[in-house]
Amino acid sequence: MYEIAICDDDQAEMDKVERMLHSYRRQSAAGGFLIRQFAGAEKLLFAVQQEAYQPDLIFMDIYMPGETGIDVAKKLRKMGNTSRIAFLTLSKEHALDAFNVDAVSYLVKPFSMEKLFRVLDKVLKELENEQSRYILVQADDHVQKIALCDVIYCEAQRKKQCIYLKGGDSVHVRMTMTRLCEMVADHKEFMRLGASYIVNLEHIERLSAQMLQLDNGEMLYLPRGSYKNLREKYFDYYFGGDE
Repeated sequence: MYEIAICDDDQAEMDKVERMLHSYRRQSAAGGFLIRQFAGAEKLLFAVQQEAYQPDLIFMDIYMPGETGIDVAKKLRKMGNTSRIAFLTLSKEHALDAFNVDAVSYLVKPFSMEKLFRVLDKVLKELENEQSRYILVQADDHVQKIALCDVIYCEAQRKKQCIYLKGGDSVHVRMTMTRLCEMVADHKEFMRLGASYIVNLEHIERLSAQMLQLDNGEMLYLPRGSYKNLREKYFDYYFGGDE
């Protein structure tokens, strides 16, 4: 379920965009999304600051009383907000400014439903691709989203699995190693080693018959008989099978 925000000081314009979004939802096979309207920049910024609101996509007018949409976008980026932003405007004069805040689109009013649909197609496809690069795990008291590129290796620890991440963090999850393997099975950089480890090949710096060294400085002793298969998969991953 995606979240889409509409920010404009003109209620009629927001309603028009929302109707287009509902029409898109009816016509496309994309996943559902929630729509939230914000009548002005202050209300959007308040939601982001006070409610930790981070929609997947923001449709935002540039010309609003007080702060422009460009000003709001700059504030959002300074706060670390990574929402995709599509500007709605009556003029092309701020196109360069939009580029500088990583806007995904710049729609000049009045824009057609087809143009807005193209923006949605592009953004939702990107979001879908990004989601496939994450896993959701149940930690001790919360659900955590983990980027697969941050996973260095996983280790079985009795009834829990410990996921070691870049930067020195680790997450303990209550699931079987088999289930964790299933979650990363479609990503060729991951390989299971014996009963205790899943290793991200991207993070291997050195490999020998007895052990491997990871780029976080840790060394793992290889389970008996695992070296040949690991070596083959490692070379295949990086060189397409050519040594």
